[in-house]
Amino acid sequence: MTDVSFVALACGLIIGLGAIGACIGIAIMGGKYLEASARQPELMNTLQTKMFLLAGLIDAAFLIGVGIAMLFAFANPFHG
Repeated sequence: MTDVSFVALACGLIIGLGAIGACIGIAIMGGKYLEASARQPELMNTLQTKMFLLAGLIDAAFLIGVGIAMLFAFANPFHG
C-alpha cells in the first residue's frame, strides 16, 4: 500500500470515529436533558439553553476533526 492509501484510510477513520463519538455524546446529553426536565419542569428553559450550548461544542469538536481530515486529504503534509 502507498502513503496515499494510508492517508485516505486515516481520513476515513478520523471522520467516522468523530461522527460516532459526537452522535453518542449528543444522544446521552439529550437523554439526560429529558430526564432532568421530567424531574424538574420549572428548570426546562435553563437546561435547554445549556443543552444547546453543549450540543454546539460537541459538533464543533467533530467539525475540527473533519477539517483536519480534509487537510490531510487535500494538502497532504506526508506526501514527499
